[in-house]
Amino acid sequence: MKLFVDIWGWLTLHYKNESKHQETVNLYRRFTSQNQRIYTTDYVLDETFTLFFKRLHPALASQSMKLLIEVFKAEKFNLVWITEERFFKAQELRIKFVDKPLISFTDLTSMVVMKEFGIECVLTGDAHFIQVCMGFQKIPQ
Repeated sequence: MKLFVDIWGWLTLHYKNESKHQETVNLYRRFTSQNQRIYTTDYVLDETFTLFFKRLHPALASQSMKLLIEVFKAEKFNLVWITEERFFKAQELRIKFVDKPLISFTDLTSMVVMKEFGIECVLTGDAHFIQVCMGFQKIPQ
């Protein structure tokens, strides 16, 4: 099984005051201990790093950012870059889901990547991944 980690997932893993922190840590550890593939995108990391520095003490934000960069040097972690083709596919989704204006463009690019790599499971608190009816499963539920 493959896992896509959304911005919410990375923040909740690194921010102990989040209500679902321990549950999220346990889910993440379960995936990594079973050598499951973990995916995220450069767009997700962009927003995650920005939010680290908005929400965390600067020293903790720096440490969290460095740790996350190190994580993606491991073999089971995949950092997927949003190419021009993926960007245009996300634009198509934006038009398709015009009735869902609260879905961020970053989430749409994540959905494109999840479909491309056959990823059904997403570590997120964001219901948008379910609302689009593309076969995604949100954890925790």
